[in-house]
Amino acid sequence: MATEEEKPKAFKVEDRRRFSSEGELKPEFTGSEEHTAASDSPGAGISAGAAKIESGGGPAAARGPQPGLGEAAAAEINFETFLVGLSTQALVHLGEIPDPQNGNPAQDLAAAQQVIDIIGLLKDKTRGNLDRNEQSLMDAILFELRMKYVERTRQVTR
Repeated sequence: MATEEEKPKAFKVEDRRRFSSEGELKPEFTGSEEHTAASDSPGAGISAGAAKIESGGGPAAARGPQPGLGEAAAAEINFETFLVGLSTQALVHLGEIPDPQNGNPAQDLAAAQQVIDIIGLLKDKTRGNLDRNEQSLMDAILFELRMKYVERTRQVTR
């Protein structure tokens, strides 16, 4: 008779992709504050990381804004926030997010491809040196950005 300790641990598979198979944004990623607050755990997806940065979450926020720096710059910088920052740049270049300078969405597919390639390069160069959360965040970001890039290039060629 097997005891509790001898039973293999079960694992949970969780789909954290932001888009459905039809390319529609899933309801849990619409940007509502309820969802982003509930998914503050590291590696919980791009939207959770972006919400953490936008809200100034983390130890740096407890210190308060640093002189001469905006609130966003006072957020803790770690590998995950660095990846989210790169993915945000790519999303701006893909036209998914309005350009922060003028507030208008604009596409620059060459720049988007360059940022996506940089993230891919980081994935190759950091292989074996990332924890599970960092690796899954990087994989999710790369998958999502590559799919969005392919979608945008197909729209341009039509």
